[in-house]
Amino acid sequence: MIQLPSNLAQLRAAWRVTSAVEPRSTPCFTLTNAAVPKLYVHGMIGGYDADSSEFVQAVHGLDAKAIDVHINSPGGFVYDGVAMYEALKSHPATVNMHIDGLAASAASFLAQAGDSVEIAKAGRMMIHDAQGVGMGSPADMREYADLLDAVSDDIAGIYAGRAGGKPAAWRSAMSATTWYSAQQAVDAKLADRVAGSSSGPDNRTRLIQARFRALASQGGK
Repeated sequence: MIQLPSNLAQLRAAWRVTSAVEPRSTPCFTLTNAAVPKLYVHGMIGGYDADSSEFVQAVHGLDAKAIDVHINSPGGFVYDGVAMYEALKSHPATVNMHIDGLAASAASFLAQAGDSVEIAKAGRMMIHDAQGVGMGSPADMREYADLLDAVSDDIAGIYAGRAGGKPAAWRSAMSATTWYSAQQAVDAKLADRVAGSSSGPDNRTRLIQARFRALASQGGK
């Protein structure tokens, strides 16, 4: 079981000083209170200078029948993304997800918390295996690699839970670091529709689909 250090706040403060990073005046999101609350995740998810706690508390405090979430993010820290995902999934409101630009890495599985997922016509989505930095003995590194595999399996389960397919097939796509255009994300069922468009798949989309089917046949059994 992984536990965060008890002096995490001090570690984050030290990291900001040594990295010359100014403390965030706001968390990794903004909230617009309206009849339908709007959450904007525009930027890095979590991190040493701002974790997911304020997002989770904000979601838990919303008394609404519907929530709009707008994403334009390169991703970030896995477990901050997981906490944000779970907060949205457990909320009784209908969650309408809008990918305004980029939903990469942790942002791509955060997007799967939506009851509906719309992606901008020029938007992109990217999925890949969990990544990290380790230090220690060869045994420590092997254990860390196993942990990254286990975390990646968990993320693959999120994709499979919404888009279908087997987690092993999603791991193959993740290991390949797969980028999707808006229509390709819809074809892979990572999104439901392209905003303002009803056009069919293009040639590159067909190639992506063929590649995914090939990966699925190799790793999805």
